[in-house]
Amino acid sequence: MFNVNIKLILLSIILVLSTNLFVLSQEKSAFKIARVKYSGGGDWYNDQSAEINLLKFIRENTNINVEPTFFYVDLANDNLFLYPVMFITGHGNVNFTEREVKNLRSYLENGGFLYIDDDYGLDEHIRREMKKVFPDKDFVELPFNHKIYNCHFVFPNGLPKIHEHDNKASQGFGMFHNGRMCVFYTYESNPGDGWADPEVHNNPPEKREAALKIGTNIIVYALTN
Repeated sequence: MFNVNIKLILLSIILVLSTNLFVLSQEKSAFKIARVKYSGGGDWYNDQSAEINLLKFIRENTNINVEPTFFYVDLANDNLFLYPVMFITGHGNVNFTEREVKNLRSYLENGGFLYIDDDYGLDEHIRREMKKVFPDKDFVELPFNHKIYNCHFVFPNGLPKIHEHDNKASQGFGMFHNGRMCVFYTYESNPGDGWADPEVHNNPPEKREAALKIGTNIIVYALTN
């Protein structure tokens, strides 16, 4: 009887440990978007509800295992290589240090994906800084039939207009390394505003839905290409 009880206790411990290890494994493997922290004065930290809402939408509309949380990464820290997708947004100036440039180049050359969303006033600064990362590369405007516009949800007219800035057409640009698009840059569209909580920017429901859908496409594309 004593031996049976010992066996039952040991079995219970093993089951609890196995369950905890499984949960930890699942949490560790869950996908999250790494927001890039940068210097220069731009508000890299704005709209922290954006990634949370997008990841919740992705969980509801795909089979991707996600962790809906706001999480940021410092480009000077080598832990950026742990995250398949990074996100840069904000208003105004961006400045990458020499170490950040080196790390970001290595990250992108080795399979990492960077999504940049101009929240307004970012354009001239991010173009300058990306030239430091890839002096021999330029942003190329993507055609409407590019895979990023139809890999999950279909956008026959390309990048949707989410938030108005200067009454210009939305443009989606790619930067390529060895034939792979490693950077996607959205200009005059601002999907990130549409991901944020509804009361932040007061975008109508249809705009928020379009923003979440193109955001889903960006993540699906990044994880499958």
